[in-house]
Amino acid sequence: MKRREQLDQLEAFRHATDADLQRQLNDLYREQFNLRMRHATRQLDNDRELVRVRKSVARLKTIVRERELARAQQAGE
Repeated sequence: MKRREQLDQLEAFRHATDADLQRQLNDLYREQFNLRMRHATRQLDNDRELVRVRKSVARLKTIVRERELARAQQAGE
């Protein structure tokens, strides 16, 4: 994934609601599982897809965690 695409994806994640983020995270986990199965059966042509999905999951989880921390900080004030 090119840097500009990563930034666009990150921006889309930041503007999504919590429910949308959870849905996207579930979709990415499902895609990651399918890619791992295809890789194990030698049906996956591009191994970089596994890396792309794994990094997307990490980006998404980072945003979810940032929101959790922001809510906790606001509740603590």
